[in-house]
Amino acid sequence: MADEWVLVFETELPIPMICSDSTGIERGTLLKMSDPYTVAAAAALNDIVGGVLAEEKVASDGKAKVPVYRGGIFKAKISGSVTVGDSLVVSGAVANNLVQTAAINAEQIVAIALETGTNAETILVQLKPMTMQLA
Repeated sequence: MADEWVLVFETELPIPMICSDSTGIERGTLLKMSDPYTVAAAAALNDIVGGVLAEEKVASDGKAKVPVYRGGIFKAKISGSVTVGDSLVVSGAVANNLVQTAAINAEQIVAIALETGTNAETILVQLKPMTMQLA
C-alpha cells in the first residue's frame, strides 16, 4: 500500500473497533469512524477520524473487529505545506495523506505535526483524533 502510516512510538495500545467482514484494509491505513463504533478506510477531506489500523484486515476472513491505534507517534505523508504544531485533517485528495486547513472542526483533527514539511514529504505526526467540539 502506498503512503501507509508507520508507527514510530507506541504511546497507546490499539483498541478493538467494528469493521465490515467483507472489507480488506492494509495495515497502517488511516481510518474514518461511523456509528456504531465502526471504522473503514478514510478517503474524504475532513472525515471523522477513527485511528490507524494496527494489523492487516483480510476481506471475508470472518473477523468483525480490528485493532485500531487512537494515539501514537507515526511517520505520515502530507499534502501541501505544514508547520510544526499544525492541526491536520484527512487530505481527501490522496488516501492516507494529511493536510493543514484553516476551516477545521475538532472532530475532524487527525494529528498534530511534529515537524515542518512540504508537499509529498513524510513527517512525524502525533495521532490525536479529537472527540469534542471546540468552543
